[in-house]
Amino acid sequence: MGVVDAEGGGVMKVVDGSYLRFSGIGKSFPGVRALDGIDFGVREGSIHALIGENGAGKSTLLKILGGIHPPSEGSVYVDGAAQRLAGVGAALRSGIAVIHQELQLVSELSVAENLYLGHLPARLGLVRRRQLYAAARAQLERIGETIDPSVKLGRLSIAQRQMVEIAKALAQGAKVLALDEPTSSLSDREVQRLFEILEELKARGHVILYVSHRLEEVFRVCDAVTVLRDGRLVRSFDSLAGLDRSELVRLMVGRELKDVFGFRARDLGATLLEVSDLSGPGLRAPVSFAVGRGEILGIFGLVGAGRTELLRLLFGARAADAGGVRVEGRPVRIRKPIDAIRAGISFCPEDRKREGILPAATVRENLNISNRRRHCFGGFFLNPAWERANAQHQISALGIKTPSPRQLMQNLSGGNQQKAIFARWLSGDVKVMLLDEPTRGIDVGSKREIYNLIYSLAEQGVGVVMVSSELPEVMGVCDRILVMNEGRISGDMPRAEATEQAILELALPRD
Repeated sequence: MGVVDAEGGGVMKVVDGSYLRFSGIGKSFPGVRALDGIDFGVREGSIHALIGENGAGKSTLLKILGGIHPPSEGSVYVDGAAQRLAGVGAALRSGIAVIHQELQLVSELSVAENLYLGHLPARLGLVRRRQLYAAARAQLERIGETIDPSVKLGRLSIAQRQMVEIAKALAQGAKVLALDEPTSSLSDREVQRLFEILEELKARGHVILYVSHRLEEVFRVCDAVTVLRDGRLVRSFDSLAGLDRSELVRLMVGRELKDVFGFRARDLGATLLEVSDLSGPGLRAPVSFAVGRGEILGIFGLVGAGRTELLRLLFGARAADAGGVRVEGRPVRIRKPIDAIRAGISFCPEDRKREGILPAATVRENLNISNRRRHCFGGFFLNPAWERANAQHQISALGIKTPSPRQLMQNLSGGNQQKAIFARWLSGDVKVMLLDEPTRGIDVGSKREIYNLIYSLAEQGVGVVMVSSELPEVMGVCDRILVMNEGRISGDMPRAEATEQAILELALPRD
């Protein structure tokens, strides 16, 4: 903690060389102590990493910084002065902008309208479009972007939307930028562009708080790092010199994880899922493959390869143009998700917060919603006894950390939300589990728990099809790997033959 002074007028200031400082921050929710005595500073003109397992308190700290939650104790200081962050507007007036993993933009409005939403240039009640577009263009050029400010935001890629969010923060005068998992949906080239922008902002004196589970990114772009665990500060490092990944992992999880994948070999059974000449949106050639009982099949490819589109076709979330699907040798006609569910096919989507959970519903409701119809009285009335018992069983069996089944789903950490999605399907009869980026945005310790769940499913005879953009994960978890390239299957190799070079050669587009 730095030296605290009182200026004329009674304003308390903290003087320790930090531009942004968290001083004794605590936060309590009913039944949960989310943060306890968080105290660290971030220097001007630096990129400071904030890391920790899911549930460590990172998101809560960002919400306090962004004015969404008031702290129960402690203060946030900016440029030495204590701030009263009573709402997002107050945070912005203090020069603070938080860029969340789920971007806070309006898809149906133009880029320019998103940049200046709430303070559009107008005269006599009419928006001055020429002035608006000129101002938006100037803001985008500040970060080296040439996006057309008149285009609807919904037409942009995720990477472009993220750049718009950064430009919006700068247009509002933010000097402190906090980014939550900013690379989770970006390609390698887009990640590199983001890092270039952050370096430019750092050179201009901006203060950047960088939250990520990808430790290689921390070492690549950050100047300092703070580690949280269970709502408490474990340690802050003013420099990354001399640190290595294993030391940060040990601090995050409180133990060493020598092999995060923990692969468990098992006997594979007869063919469970057969896909024959499947075609549809996102695929440029018919796709055929099979999955054995108890097999974990990985699907790897670069962004745009068609991996997610393939899973959505299998689950009926997108209509297939042609092709056949068999489960346990029986033909299955999948026109919509209910057809897949009845055939024993379940799906955990990549964007769990938007497509995988009901955030404003309780944990119990989320766990029971997919299978309660089988237990209703007369097909219409809920069975309270089953609802309570099933929810409690799944919470216990999968180790879901929640103070109560009545807790809102949105208050759980990302890893526990993902386990709850697994649990929802396990309440019924699952034969095939489709997983799209099952560890996206999840810390290294929670990843190990997810991998163990996947192995347990396979050991029970479930066929698992897992899409991942992380090549070490595919190689470390899966029995066999399909490689996709521009909407086609370009390779199929068993675990024993898979190498990074061989997989990347199949994944990279050919001239």
